[in-house]
Amino acid sequence: MNTYKHRARSLGSIFVIVGIIVLTLSNPVVGQEVAHGLAIANVLTGLSVVSVQDLDFGDVLQGVAKTVGNNDALNSGIFMISGLGGAGISVYISLPEYLATASGDDRMVVGFGATDCSVDSTGNIDPSAFGDGWPDVNPYNLPTSLVVGSAGPNITAIFLGGRVTPSVDQTSGPYSADITVTVAYTGT
Repeated sequence: MNTYKHRARSLGSIFVIVGIIVLTLSNPVVGQEVAHGLAIANVLTGLSVVSVQDLDFGDVLQGVAKTVGNNDALNSGIFMISGLGGAGISVYISLPEYLATASGDDRMVVGFGATDCSVDSTGNIDPSAFGDGWPDVNPYNLPTSLVVGSAGPNITAIFLGGRVTPSVDQTSGPYSADITVTVAYTGT
């Protein structure tokens, strides 16, 4: 019997020890640690796009189409983009289908071909002295790899040419239409 009491006491001791361990481990932690970090950002230079020179077809004869090349220093349209040098950009050019008189009474067809645009990323804004970038590209489908020029003043220039086709009885007088260039950073 002595053995039975000894076993019972041992078992009771084990239950007490296990109970103490369970209670100790199940008690909530009294101490607490806190760490603080920061969320930081640095906003960089915004983009700017400016029309430097209008696409100018000049004097046009009735019934005679006239073309201006994207490398024509006096007449091609020139847009200057400035921002963070080397940053990727997306550019969208909204082009008109026709030029209209101020009153809107008459319209003249204007068209842009697959090579009527050049994009120079060297800071150069002279289309007759193209530096480096994307020559003779489609203004409706510009490359997705465009960047703001990283040399000198961080400028990329867009040079735009096109073609007007007046009818044989085109009303005389000035014609115009808007060309809109939209630019955004791509994050690359």
